[in-house]
Amino acid sequence: MDMGLNNKTSLVTGSTKGIGKAIAIELAREGVNVLINGRNYEEVEQTVNELKSNFPATSPQNATADIVDLGQREALFEKYPDIDILVNNMGIYEIMQYEDADDEVWDKYFRTNVLAANGLSKFYLPKMLKKDYGRIIFIASEEAIMPSGQMPQYAMTKSMLLSLSRSLSKLTTGTEVTANTIMPGPTLSENVQQIIESVYADEDMTFSEKEKKFMAASLPQSEIQRFIKPIEIGRLAAFVCSPYASAFRGSPIRMDGGMVPTIF
Repeated sequence: MDMGLNNKTSLVTGSTKGIGKAIAIELAREGVNVLINGRNYEEVEQTVNELKSNFPATSPQNATADIVDLGQREALFEKYPDIDILVNNMGIYEIMQYEDADDEVWDKYFRTNVLAANGLSKFYLPKMLKKDYGRIIFIASEEAIMPSGQMPQYAMTKSMLLSLSRSLSKLTTGTEVTANTIMPGPTLSENVQQIIESVYADEDMTFSEKEKKFMAASLPQSEIQRFIKPIEIGRLAAFVCSPYASAFRGSPIRMDGGMVPTIF
């Protein structure tokens, strides 16, 4: 399906691996010129070259920056002052007991997972409104509405993104600009795959068998009993960016594999 995104420009934060890279790939597949972002120049350049090779009709660009750092964020704005699509994907997470999370930890998660995304949105949203077209997507998690208690500092920030998305959506009334949040469930990132492999390193099983065993033991509430593939989230994001999704407004869009047991 042609998503109607040919020759649009998108900044996808944290797009050298995992969900961010999958979104960048699927947008490029739709003809989007993707600005690849990460803190490591070589990793960013490698991803840019991959997109150039696989989608030669597009013009991916290197947008290396630590977007938590205000100075680097300002330099990014100067280099790329105008985009059509902003995907706020970059974030940090870690299993952590509540009693171990001091004020410094809470502050780090707030600045990284919320303020960085808000800073980008605050800069690009007025420009989108002026030209009457744009998409802002926040990548949250099922932890936003169903905190497990295993990483309260992370869940807090993802809940905030839902509220921020809804607030920004109110500012887009009557325009062709949208702000929405995608809430993935447990996803098979590179780090997750390494964890599963290490947990069952001494067992003679295929990765698929290890994955099923891990899910049954650790995430029995998942209805798909496998990790979500990044490409699945990438395809969803491409649709939400498209003109066909213009009626999604401030929406928390769940792709959680059935993790959340409630109707809403």
